[in-house]
Amino acid sequence: MLDLDRLRALSAVATYGSVSAAADVLHVTTSAVSQQVAKLERETGHKLLERYGRGVRLTDAAELLASHAERILAMVEAAESDLEAQRGQVVGELAVAAFPTAARGLLPPALRALGREHPRLRVCLREQEPHAAVPLAVRGEVDLAVVQDWFNVPLAIPDGLLKAAVADDIADVALPADHPLADRSVIDLGDLHDDSWITQSPGAICRDWLVHTLRSVDVEPRIDHTADEYATQLALVEAGLGAAVLPRLGRCDIPEGVRIIPVRPALTRHVYAIWRAEAARRPAIRAAVAALRASAPAQAAANPAA
Repeated sequence: MLDLDRLRALSAVATYGSVSAAADVLHVTTSAVSQQVAKLERETGHKLLERYGRGVRLTDAAELLASHAERILAMVEAAESDLEAQRGQVVGELAVAAFPTAARGLLPPALRALGREHPRLRVCLREQEPHAAVPLAVRGEVDLAVVQDWFNVPLAIPDGLLKAAVADDIADVALPADHPLADRSVIDLGDLHDDSWITQSPGAICRDWLVHTLRSVDVEPRIDHTADEYATQLALVEAGLGAAVLPRLGRCDIPEGVRIIPVRPALTRHVYAIWRAEAARRPAIRAAVAALRASAPAQAAANPAA
């Protein structure tokens, strides 16, 4: 009979392209992965890995077995989910990924509530941007991912994943206190056509959205500074080096020299949870989604403080 751990090792090598990468994902040593594959070779009577340059590649037999392994592991996950659903108890382990502001502003109260209400559930959180969290959920490396997209730039969700809305989060613009528009009660993005911007690194969802949105109002963005942490962006804004978009979820302290101005029309991003369809019946998934919704801060959709 084929051993599931050995199939999981082969599947990881097939997915990530090397024994070392598979070991990193499985949180074991490269030697342990090699041993699992070697045992699988003896078990099946087929050579599964062969040398290729400085690395390895899968043989035809390994490619065939890896395709079956993916389906087998998915069926095992579904069976475990059904058994857990039949038992009806929120127990076991739940691996969760969340983008930074959700990890700061949403997950702490949600995890505290889960721990209080379901003490036999162990939740492990890892901070990941949505583009990284989605494939982790697809591959089953996390059981639940909290992701976000903007109202005008949706995030692609692959087949095989389910999702549930958690909250809508409004973003405002941060300006230096001496900016000509800093005393406005509300502004249009087009009013900032001459300003430089401070935003995330290239490839980040929020940066791509900002470029797309500014261009949609005939403003060609001039991005002079990049910083992935909002606290750093606000320090740059206070220094008079540009404007920044600041979501309300997980908002850090606002420096004295910064003014937060709402935008018309409102800049809204959607926060939601995603998980594999095979795990849909797990009580732990349902409990986590409920806790996330209950923990969504009211200020995410309320008027910001002056």
